[in-house]
Amino acid sequence: MAAGEAPIAEMRATEDAAFDVVLSPAASAQRPALYAIRIVDNLFAIGRSEAPFTDYPAEQIARLSRRHARIFTEHGAVYVADLGSKNGTTVNGVAVRQTPARVRAGDELCFGGELCYRVSIEPRARIVAAAGSPIPPGLLLVPQRDDLGLQPIEVQAFPFLVSKSDDVFSRYKDRYPHQVNYISRRHAHIFLKGGELYVEDLGSTNGTFVGGKRLDESALPLVEGDVVAFGGDHFVYRVTLQKPPEVEPTVTQLFLNPAAAEAADPDKTTFVGAAHSFLDIFCVDPGLQREDEVNEAAQPISAHAKRDTPTGTEKRANGTNGANGANGAAHAGAAKRRPRRWRLVAGELGKAFAIGDRASVRRIAIWGGVGVVALIAIASTLYMRGSSERELKNLLASGDYSSAVATATGYLASHPADTKVSALASEALLKAKLPDWLNALEKAQFDQADALLKEMKSLSANNADAASLIGELQWVGDLERFVAGRGGMDAPIRMYTDEGTIGNLLQRWEDDAKSHQRALDRIASYVPVFADPYAQALSHLRKLESDDSVYLAAIDRLNGTIRTELARDKPDALPPVLDDYAQRYPRLAGIDRVRQDLRQYTDLLNAALSRQLAPLLAMLKSVHFGTPPFQAQFQQLAASRLPSADVIARHDAVTAAWQRGDSQQALAGLRAMPAGPWSDVLATELVRKKALLDQYANLQKTRGDKDYDQRLLSFYASLDPATDVWFLQSIQKDVAALHDKALARAQDLLLRAQSLWKQYRAGGSIGGTQRLEGGISSGFRSEARLLSDAQTSAQQGMRIYTQLKADHPADFDRLLADIEAEANLQRRSLTELRMVLDPGLLKAKLALIGGEQSEARQSP
Repeated sequence: MAAGEAPIAEMRATEDAAFDVVLSPAASAQRPALYAIRIVDNLFAIGRSEAPFTDYPAEQIARLSRRHARIFTEHGAVYVADLGSKNGTTVNGVAVRQTPARVRAGDELCFGGELCYRVSIEPRARIVAAAGSPIPPGLLLVPQRDDLGLQPIEVQAFPFLVSKSDDVFSRYKDRYPHQVNYISRRHAHIFLKGGELYVEDLGSTNGTFVGGKRLDESALPLVEGDVVAFGGDHFVYRVTLQKPPEVEPTVTQLFLNPAAAEAADPDKTTFVGAAHSFLDIFCVDPGLQREDEVNEAAQPISAHAKRDTPTGTEKRANGTNGANGANGAAHAGAAKRRPRRWRLVAGELGKAFAIGDRASVRRIAIWGGVGVVALIAIASTLYMRGSSERELKNLLASGDYSSAVATATGYLASHPADTKVSALASEALLKAKLPDWLNALEKAQFDQADALLKEMKSLSANNADAASLIGELQWVGDLERFVAGRGGMDAPIRMYTDEGTIGNLLQRWEDDAKSHQRALDRIASYVPVFADPYAQALSHLRKLESDDSVYLAAIDRLNGTIRTELARDKPDALPPVLDDYAQRYPRLAGIDRVRQDLRQYTDLLNAALSRQLAPLLAMLKSVHFGTPPFQAQFQQLAASRLPSADVIARHDAVTAAWQRGDSQQALAGLRAMPAGPWSDVLATELVRKKALLDQYANLQKTRGDKDYDQRLLSFYASLDPATDVWFLQSIQKDVAALHDKALARAQDLLLRAQSLWKQYRAGGSIGGTQRLEGGISSGFRSEARLLSDAQTSAQQGMRIYTQLKADHPADFDRLLADIEAEANLQRRSLTELRMVLDPGLLKAKLALIGGEQSEARQSP
């Protein structure tokens, strides 16, 4: 990472931090024509018709769409949004979907799969930062038509989103429902670039027009006097740019510009004081909104403009007239077409009844009477069939939603296929029950919310339409329950706990995201108070998608690394990996659980590799792995390299007999052990137990001899306090009488271990070449014996101190720890050569290094 990137981009990015985004051609895209791109504006356009890409060779931008992507900065963070491009946008190989993706220093950003850049974040030059950004101009949009009652719009913060769901335009929905629906939910936006205002259409259905010309994929700067229209010839405004004065204007200046002051009358002007979020503006998902109403009058404008387009100021001034003309032409054409259709129908009827003879007339009269009766019957049937629909509409209009639900439920029980009544029943059910559900959701009473949904499901048993809408509410409820249970969207991601829930919620949404959005939008149209929870749910969804692409992907990579290193018997490689993940992903919770499992597994593996059966069996009784990768690896280890359940059970019986002094039963149990991978270790244990039993018998025979004290203390030091309990209790009184001699014996053993350890270190320790030898050289044998004897003496000396509960120098603890660490390392290194060394040779070398075996060999 280049100097200066980390503090700005990754550590403490704030809204007022002055930095530039630099796109440097990636290694895979290094070509002579590509240069680094420095972005200083909050919004930067990517597309083959945008600078600087227009200067690139055609073959380099062949996969770039005209309106490909946007890079923007918001709240100190950098994002990229794909605008539905044909060949896509990726961040570090991950496709940017309908939600903008966060971009950080060091990321690789690719457009169209081939045009790739490495992102860096650089501090803005001091002279630029000190100068400060110019104060942006204010924008006043003055309606062009006085007869519509439209209010001027004063925009004081950018970006400004033109949307039919915003109060700026939705306030006219009752008076002009069609004209408002000509505006899309994400219609256009006005933003700042280089201190100037630009307008960009966001792929709206009915277009954005400046000076009568429909905008294409590129943004267009706004200048004083421009005429801008949204969706047709209704919402048409003249642009007035309100430059911030350097000094307060005088009364004369205000008097000389009365139009702007009058247009901005606070009582008659709509003020926009808060900027919209680019994150919302560039969430490109057409399924979020209902299908826009098509304004036929607006469609020919761009075509007409292409055939006969004025130039200069005339092009913009004539925009409204062009829209009006197109509208009139469309209506006139429709008026001419309608009479022609009716005349055609009348002519056909005339031909059908143009028969001259009386018999034909009589037959026509008879059949006409029959037809009249049939028509009356059909009309009566249709009327009766529509009575339930009319009754439901009346109940809905009167606000009696509960009665409407009851009426619809009864009707649909016998007519479940009536789609019109099903839709009305859905509306009634939501209006009757949804407010209570929203109240429970707001109070985090999720069980109550689920109970209400269950009731709604029972009421919609015969209404598939309502059942599908209730399914959407269930998803919203499950999402909010999960968010609240975690402590909010910014709460840590709990490893091995949250992945399943996040994946399930995203899968349920992504199975048909457009349908889900249309259904939720429909619910909001029935019950407007649902709009805020709906928006919150979509915000939470975007956050989950971000967590999925960042944190869940990180967890997957970490699991892969854990599996790889454990399969290689390299658990020691994982601690630095875990430290790195903890630093790079601060919201990743559960690293401590992984560390705990890693410690347990490392100890278990080392005991297994070094063939230390007693410690291994003790660990198996208490070990518990709480994370999936270690649980899976432990199962593999148990199946291949750990003692079987039968061996463990038999060994427990042997240990119990040995501890209670039933030595012969213990020896018999060891002799009866089935053959297997641990037979050599069990045979060594049998040898040790027989030796201890013989030593104890000889000790009893020599009681009172002059060397009895020395033999007693030596025997005492060789006993394991965990397994040789019976022998310890048998000689405890004699040892207590020799307390001071026992401490002296312990000190001698540890001093001997210290001397042997120094000799081992002076020889350079056992190296990789010696471990790989095809035989056992004298050098390996000498070093292995020094290490094994040092470990045995240190263990015996510390054992006496421990058994007598006596104080000892701290240096002895460090000495024993160093010796055991080296012995474990050598045993583990040898075990890793099991695919290289002959099994017999490997076993012999391990025996020389010792462990439990060394005590059997060196017991006095």
